[in-house]
Amino acid sequence: MGNFRFYRFEDDGVIPNNPTLEVIVYPAAFKENKQEIEEVFNRHEWTNSWTGGVFEYHHYHSNTHEVLGVLSGTATLQLGGEQGEILDIAAGDAVLLPAGTGHKKLDASSDFEIVGAYPGGVSYNLKTGEPGERPYVLEDIQNTPLPKMDPVFGDSGPVNENWS
Repeated sequence: MGNFRFYRFEDDGVIPNNPTLEVIVYPAAFKENKQEIEEVFNRHEWTNSWTGGVFEYHHYHSNTHEVLGVLSGTATLQLGGEQGEILDIAAGDAVLLPAGTGHKKLDASSDFEIVGAYPGGVSYNLKTGEPGERPYVLEDIQNTPLPKMDPVFGDSGPVNENWS
């Protein structure tokens, strides 16, 4: 398997992030077969997939994990809120965001496009860190079930090894 990168973010008072699960970056996971990203996610039961971009404001989903696979182009994302990590991603990369993890696009090439998907096809909610979202979202994040499979590798992979 690849040389994955892991990031853990604390609750910054605005963006809750995830208290127990790490962001997993899969560099060049789809280097050879970018057109198969959505098919691979769906085969591993990460569905309700879509193709598009990433919002230019901090947001998160409190009710589900999200995987992003880069179909084309490059982008700079900020993960974890205003004090979070700046991450450069490129075609073929995948990024797995545990429930509650803030993310926003800082910059992108004109051809930047991603596929997003959710374990079990959950309909995601959209949260932006409004004060009224707590404490409900904190409970929601804690109650989000672990995915049955790794979105990239299925029955193996870092989800199975690191998210138990």
